Amino acid sequence: MKYLIVGLGNIGSEYAETRHNIGFRVLDAFAKASNLVFMDGRYGFTAQTSIKGRQLVLLKPSTYMNLSGNAVRYWMQQEKIPLENLLVVVDDLALPFGQLRMKGKGSDGGHNGLKHIAQILGTQDYARLRFGIGNDYPRGGQVDYVLGHFTDEDMKTMDDRLTQAVDMIKSFCLAGLEITMNQYNKK
Repeated sequence: MKYLIVGLGNIGSEYAETRHNIGFRVLDAFAKASNLVFMDGRYGFTAQTSIKGRQLVLLKPSTYMNLSGNAVRYWMQQEKIPLENLLVVVDDLALPFGQLRMKGKGSDGGHNGLKHIAQILGTQDYARLRFGIGNDYPRGGQVDYVLGHFTDEDMKTMDDRLTQAVDMIKSFCLAGLEITMNQYNKK
């Protein structure tokens, strides 16, 4: 069985450590823990590994957030990965910093990356791992906030939150969506 794990973010050094790039950061943590190296390929950077007989393709799209669906579609077709084996890791303003929630489907919640993926795939019925980035910004300050950097306070628990996100990805591939949601969403 093959899985496509997509971490959403924007390429370029100016975006590297921003809240909006938490998807990239989670995949980087996964790769580091597993001694994987991302290769520059079509529509993004990929790394491949296997866990207990399951093949995982990690993807950091190089399409910029608003066109993420192009990379997702290409790699799903290229690797012949079914929709139920797609997991998208995304930043979420509706959750407090570091809170992690896995969902099997849902709306895009105003997130342009999720919006484009749903548009290209023709459905919102794909799994996503939502990583809370909080929403402590003044009215009209959303763009600056998501493209801003994490606070020193956030960084104190970042490694723990990243480890938990990696564990959830592994659980999704090994135990499935329902068991992963039941086990981790309560925490």
